[in-house]
Amino acid sequence: MAGTTHRYHACGLLQSSPSNKWRTQWPQWPQWPQSPQVSQLKLQSRGIVTGRADRAIPGPAIVSRVVSEPSEFSAICSAAESGSMEEALRLFESVRNPGSFLWNAMIRGYAGCGRYEDAIGFYWKMQVLGVRADRFTYTFVIKSCSASLLTEEGLKCHGALVKVGLHSDVFISNSLIVMYSEFGEIDSAERVFNEMPLRDLVSWNSMVRTYVSSGKRGKALSCLRSMRNTSSLEPDRIGIITALKACSTETYPKQGKEIHCYALRHGYGSDSRVCTSLIDMYCKSGNMISAERLFQCRFSRSVVTWNALIYGYTSNNHPSESLGCIIRMQYDDVKPDAVTMVSLLPSCSQLSNLSQGKSIHGAALRRGFLPHLVLETSLVDMYAKCGDLTSAERVFSQMTERNLVSWNTMINAHIHNDQNLEAVELFLDLQEKSLQPDIYTISSIVSAFSSLGLLQQAMQIHAYAVKSGYSSNTFILNSIIYLYAKCGDLRTSRRIFEGMLCRDTVSWNAMIMACAIHGEGSSATELFSRMQRDGPQPNGSTFVSILSACSISGLADEGWMYFNLMQQKYGLSPQIEHYGCMVDLIGRTGDLDFALSFVERIPLVPTARIWGSLLAASRKSKRIDVAEAAAEKIFPLKHDNTGCYIILHNLYTDLGRWDDAEKVRSSMQNHGLLRTTARSVVELDNKAYCFINGDKSHAEASLTHEVSDLLSKKIGEAGEVPSAAFNVQEALAQKKNSPCQHSVRLAVCFGLISSSPGTPVLVKKNVRICDDCHLAIKQISEVCRRHITVGDSRIYHHFKEGSCSCGDYW
Repeated sequence: MAGTTHRYHACGLLQSSPSNKWRTQWPQWPQWPQSPQVSQLKLQSRGIVTGRADRAIPGPAIVSRVVSEPSEFSAICSAAESGSMEEALRLFESVRNPGSFLWNAMIRGYAGCGRYEDAIGFYWKMQVLGVRADRFTYTFVIKSCSASLLTEEGLKCHGALVKVGLHSDVFISNSLIVMYSEFGEIDSAERVFNEMPLRDLVSWNSMVRTYVSSGKRGKALSCLRSMRNTSSLEPDRIGIITALKACSTETYPKQGKEIHCYALRHGYGSDSRVCTSLIDMYCKSGNMISAERLFQCRFSRSVVTWNALIYGYTSNNHPSESLGCIIRMQYDDVKPDAVTMVSLLPSCSQLSNLSQGKSIHGAALRRGFLPHLVLETSLVDMYAKCGDLTSAERVFSQMTERNLVSWNTMINAHIHNDQNLEAVELFLDLQEKSLQPDIYTISSIVSAFSSLGLLQQAMQIHAYAVKSGYSSNTFILNSIIYLYAKCGDLRTSRRIFEGMLCRDTVSWNAMIMACAIHGEGSSATELFSRMQRDGPQPNGSTFVSILSACSISGLADEGWMYFNLMQQKYGLSPQIEHYGCMVDLIGRTGDLDFALSFVERIPLVPTARIWGSLLAASRKSKRIDVAEAAAEKIFPLKHDNTGCYIILHNLYTDLGRWDDAEKVRSSMQNHGLLRTTARSVVELDNKAYCFINGDKSHAEASLTHEVSDLLSKKIGEAGEVPSAAFNVQEALAQKKNSPCQHSVRLAVCFGLISSSPGTPVLVKKNVRICDDCHLAIKQISEVCRRHITVGDSRIYHHFKEGSCSCGDYW
């Protein structure tokens, strides 16, 4: 005991005096005597604690003389139990020298109606007046500290328990375990548990639940095993349900089946809550066959059981089966609830089935489920992912209540629909609310800034993350690594990566991809080797990053080596993203016949991404036959094919096939597709300057155009007709408007004349750079002896001394 007390002294747990907060906030009470002399009356209908604080004797109650009538005593208790705390307080204040039973009744009443701070304040007032707290008092106070997450008050309460010798009480120790679990102090919960001289079933269940809630599933299962091996106790229904939560992952499928068998052997096989938990466990571990089999064996299926199955189908990417459950529910005469709707909506997103999503929205309205915070947030997410941002905004604006998840969902909705500026504006609106952005908010807005590609803005959001206390948060730093890379500052990305205290798989993947988009293939392969040696095991995303690096940098042999390595050494089956990287890699070599046969041998259904890679490769090789074959596959797909139409159109015009080019253009018009307006941005002195083709809106427009014309002549470009004319009429028009009028050229020239000699120039372009501008900027970098970096929609081009990091393939 001495050792235990010493440890609590060291932690400051024995500072049990009431805090100034409660003294200043609590209203003034009548000045009762500090050491009341209580005349004790015995009432047969109540039980009370004796003078010893650690011992309760059931039976007669001890009350002061002031409670002259049992009716007054009962009135206080009844008011407190019903939540009428103002009435209870009025009656309580009329009592002189109330005993601990009445104090407990008031504290319990406040805790029961969610007024936890008032409950804790009542406890401290009790301490000030010298009324001794008993085991029931501390239980209610510990519950209040847990629910309100008042860590300091919880520690003081624990210290007081040690002083009065109640810390070893089983009932109180169980409450302490739960309290420390709520605080996230798992080590403290373990210490309380290990120092308990006697543990009951609640103790073990509380510790198992603590491990599960903290993500320590293995420890939770070990704790359950220890209970069976070291005590005569067996898991009850609560223990089984809690243990099944620990198995709700693909890591512990065997243990989940063992618990299922245990439940059957001990008569829990027909328990509805246990069966629902089993279905949920099988769904979350990816075993939908077992989940469906168990579901079919249930003669009585509640809406909760159906919801578990629906969520299982949704989370395991079986959206059609998930939506089919709503029809099956009708045959069972089970009415869906709001949770059913929440579980169904992601399936609509997976299928991009907007009409089905609207039907669910309508059903929710008809059944009176709205307003409902979680359901409305799910509707915002569904509409956004189905491309109906207008409906998403409407639902969001009509929400009567919004939490941080709602704001995060709406921010992501804008980002998902390429409205990054709107996402930033919404983030700024959030700053005016009482809600504090969390790691998911910051990570999302970092993604928006990544798409915008503005370096100065990237530095500002990085500073905001640091000021918000996330300077060492791995999740945030992973986003910031990619943010700087997308904004053209690979050096800062590398510095942040190397300075991270803890790197996970995403950290390595982000840094490898950062090197990839900057054409640093050798740096990417070096990082991959380091990851194999010192870091976590590579996953599928890692190989997407390294294969992209090999493709962009032209490392064909290395790319094939990694493609084989992921299958042979790591047992990873290539997905469509990996095949897309390999098509890019093969296309770079110019062997389009092999690229086409490779696509035809892919065991998965080729997507628009695959055929688009083949189409882009045919543009470089002028293989119109391959381009047409790829186009025939792309255009029927539901995909934004604007870029593919433009590539095919430009290829036809390059070959002089004007009629075919016009057909492509007409097809674009019939499908309502418009060519994206090219915009280029250059940042100078903390300001961003945006240019479009032929832009003359800037103050320095005249000088910028003169410099562009001058450089065009200097590199021998003047008078040439662009190689990628969009149609005959535009080709004639562009004879008067040479490539030196393109947005990227104007931005580069403006950067050259607005910065000191020798200073690097960084330009961000929203579409791919054309062949003419790519060639011209290579030559300009040599003539001006400047390092010019241009980031287009896919990669960064580093122009230096007449060459480009992409090797003239992009």
